[in-house]
Amino acid sequence: MSGAQSTNGLDDIIAVLDRFQAAGRVARFWLRDDDAIEPTPALDRLLSLTESHGVPLALAVIPEPTGEALAARLARSPLVHVTVHGWRHANHAAERAKRAELGADRPADVVLEELSAGFAKLSALHRERFLPVLVPPWNRIDMTLAARLPDLGFRALSVYGPEKSGALPMVNTHVDVMDWHGTRGCRDRGDLRREIAARLTTCLDTGGSVGLLTHHLVHDAAVWGFLGDLFAGVEPHPACRWVTLSELVEDVRTGS
Repeated sequence: MSGAQSTNGLDDIIAVLDRFQAAGRVARFWLRDDDAIEPTPALDRLLSLTESHGVPLALAVIPEPTGEALAARLARSPLVHVTVHGWRHANHAAERAKRAELGADRPADVVLEELSAGFAKLSALHRERFLPVLVPPWNRIDMTLAARLPDLGFRALSVYGPEKSGALPMVNTHVDVMDWHGTRGCRDRGDLRREIAARLTTCLDTGGSVGLLTHHLVHDAAVWGFLGDLFAGVEPHPACRWVTLSELVEDVRTGS
């Protein structure tokens, strides 16, 4: 697509992808969507959108309230993998503290027992779609708990922001489409484009991927529109590839 005209107003993103192409490299994008429990019209819309563009989806499922209905729905969606989104997505933080389910406010053994139960439940429900990756609710986890996750079978951790070294490999999301502290709808499209372009530039310089974070249950029309434009705009570029979380975890674990 080098030298092509603007696609869906994504000029700044396409410009960085052109730099990847000139360097003989491919930028890797991935998508994580949080808070799935059961089939809903919003989830159907997300699955239809991603499937129409060949975008793999890492779905963070809340274990305690979910069940067979979601597993049956996802069985028809070959591009979806399931990760463990805490246990109940319940806030146990102290008053006025940032919300967290996996913090230090409860005995570690209690929290780890819940995570073990969530791991077992989702792996049984989703089988080959299950990834042993923990996505902490609100993207927060006490580091002493994180150090014990390998003992439960987890192979990676995914939160929000730059990756850090720790007991488990991290594959994080980097761009959140939601304006949580303002409209609680879609963030400014220009800001989103600039963030994606900036993350792409970082990846060009130091490696890594561009992780996009969504929450299908609360998307407004503007979020759906942005996602559709982004998928359609970057999909044809030869230096762009949407990859699975499984691939990224394996790369981090092997150092490739």
